[in-house]
Amino acid sequence: MQLRFLPKSAFGQTVLLIGMLLLINQVVSYLSVTYYFIRPSYQQINNLLATQINLVFIEEIDHKDPELHKRFFAATGMRLLSDEKALAEGVEQAIYYPYLSRQMSLKLGGEAEVRITQGNPYLVWVKPPQDPSVWVTIPMLSHGESDISPLTIYLLVIGILSVAGGWIFVRRLNKPLQALQHAAIEVGRGNIPPPLDAQGSTELMAVTQAFNQMAKGIKQLEDDRALLTAGISHDLRTPLTRIRLATEMLPEAQDWLKEGIVNDIEDMNDIIDQFINYVRQDQQESMVSVDVNELIRDAVQVRNIEEHHNIHLHLKPIPTACMRRVALKRVLDNLIENAFRYGSEDIEIRSGFDKARNLLYFSIRDFGSGIPDAQMEGLFKPFTQGDKARGSLGSGLGLAIIKRIVDMHSGEVTLKNHPEGGLVASVYIPHTCP
Repeated sequence: MQLRFLPKSAFGQTVLLIGMLLLINQVVSYLSVTYYFIRPSYQQINNLLATQINLVFIEEIDHKDPELHKRFFAATGMRLLSDEKALAEGVEQAIYYPYLSRQMSLKLGGEAEVRITQGNPYLVWVKPPQDPSVWVTIPMLSHGESDISPLTIYLLVIGILSVAGGWIFVRRLNKPLQALQHAAIEVGRGNIPPPLDAQGSTELMAVTQAFNQMAKGIKQLEDDRALLTAGISHDLRTPLTRIRLATEMLPEAQDWLKEGIVNDIEDMNDIIDQFINYVRQDQQESMVSVDVNELIRDAVQVRNIEEHHNIHLHLKPIPTACMRRVALKRVLDNLIENAFRYGSEDIEIRSGFDKARNLLYFSIRDFGSGIPDAQMEGLFKPFTQGDKARGSLGSGLGLAIIKRIVDMHSGEVTLKNHPEGGLVASVYIPHTCP
């Protein structure tokens, strides 16, 4: 089972790897310095202290030269204190050292206790096995717990600087990848970004150059397709206009023929408009603050002039968001038209805001026969029709146009059959504050 707290990005994994390696290095360094430098120093100091204590008790036993004994205490600064006097001078506040106590017990040949009072100088308290009723105090310079502190601080600073350096290095290494990711997302939405700067390692530079070449090729294909479609549309409209003019000159006795030709011409013009709308990606339209509920009401008001069409609204409050107003209106019009044309004369429109996912949404449901689930996935592809289920006619570009516009808004459009009958088309768009 994969651990959830592990980072998934290359940046996070690299920083974590560097941090773990540095942590292991710091721990090994700390233990090495402790066992090979600090611990021998403690043992040597402990030996010297034990030797001095042994000398103290030899001098106490041997009273042949009391003056030598007095000079020894004066020269070393050592003192012998009773338990009462030691308590008065703060032996209870001194820090107990188990390791030093064990070493001192071995050197003195009995159970000893070692305590150290921090200060300048440090004061070492030893309760010797030779006389457990007294404490021997020995002043020492530059010895005690704080000797380890500079090493700890040094290793900590080195670790922080190393991690910071590794973080900067990895961030610089991943910055071109992030730019490449954002550019790829834009290309997927139909927006061709300007060429990216080739930077980073040689492999990243090669990938960036290949991506720039690919984006340039895609843009060229899009431009060629737009030009080709516009040219074909223009060339088709000219003969259609001539046919319509010629139709108007037919005698009144052939009105039935005239009406059929005019309807066919209008259908062909609608198909041409769909081709143009599909090629035109509405990228030049600027993002403005849009109230989706207002767009829905405007679209419904236009449809109210049709007597046989009924629209039931269930709109919830929605915050305004930055969108392409005309493009989104085209989505609404196409979905409503599809619902009436291939579904039923009664439809319902719902809207709302999913605060947890930060998504605006609206759905259009008809009460028709629906679409088989096996055909759902392919309906958003260009020139794909659902005629098997709903008897659709046309170019098969309506849903493809809708999907392209929704993709430009980083949204999602879905189709599903309602459990009680009919088809539900839902559009979800991330909420971006105006």
